[in-house]
Amino acid sequence: MRRNNKSSVSEFLLLGLPIQPEQQDIYFTLFLGMYLTTVLGNLLIILLIRLDSHLHTPMYFFLSHLAFTDVSFSSVTAPKMLMNMQSRRQSISYAGCISQVYFFLFFGDIDSLLLTSMAYDRYVAICHPLHYTTIMSQSLCFLLVILSWVQSFASALLHTLLLARLSFCGDNTLPHFFCDLSTLFKLSSSDTTTNELVIFTVGGVVITLPFICILISYGRIGVTILRVPSAKGICKVLSTCGSHLSVVSLYYGTIIGLYFFPSSSKSNDKDVIVAVLYTLLTPMLNPFIYSLRNRDMKGALGNILSRRMFLS
Repeated sequence: MRRNNKSSVSEFLLLGLPIQPEQQDIYFTLFLGMYLTTVLGNLLIILLIRLDSHLHTPMYFFLSHLAFTDVSFSSVTAPKMLMNMQSRRQSISYAGCISQVYFFLFFGDIDSLLLTSMAYDRYVAICHPLHYTTIMSQSLCFLLVILSWVQSFASALLHTLLLARLSFCGDNTLPHFFCDLSTLFKLSSSDTTTNELVIFTVGGVVITLPFICILISYGRIGVTILRVPSAKGICKVLSTCGSHLSVVSLYYGTIIGLYFFPSSSKSNDKDVIVAVLYTLLTPMLNPFIYSLRNRDMKGALGNILSRRMFLS
């Protein structure tokens, strides 16, 4: 991947978060705690699923991949942001910026596709319970995960290659805490029409289409429950789908807030704040949502803790 010969920018300056200098230490401690919670919480989910045989099911197979993706997604931006806040050095190399864009898009797209696979799993479990084990076979689960990774790889690579063709001459200041694709477009001296068109079309495939599939899945689930309305049926849906719906709401809620209600060209603060929500807050909350609202996860944690106490 080579930079355009017309480009004279060797590094970018990240302005970071819209906070006062005297508040840097407070926010550094807060965001460091959030990042560590994200890493430890999601690694705990992966460990529980790995160690407890009762969690070796399609839903938790997808959840383990989602947890790994959340750790990776946060790690693309959070360490650099924390390093800049602590050192007060705001520069990032051109290659580092391009790499950050690639991995940000890569893991962000995987998140969307995995959430769709999990919604399909819930649809089959509730609407076709007698055929669940046949439909959600191990081979299908592996296929869905592989397709998620391959499609995300291709999408992120396409965006990154098109970005690398752009020229950046003169201003190299990014009013953000990471290399955001739309912010880089505004900084480029090249025509970004092709890039924006690809974002619109490819984004529809990896973000909009999966979201529609999730809505259809839960629409079918709702219809199935309404056919035989009962308190037991509603409780079953809430127990099996509540956690996933909460994560979907957090993930797509921030995306809708950012891209469907864009901030004015004069102010980028709202975009930066929303970016903090989906890069730090959402991945951090996912482990709490799945552990506090899921009896299987709490049971697995209790079994492992009791086993350790017994062995000690």
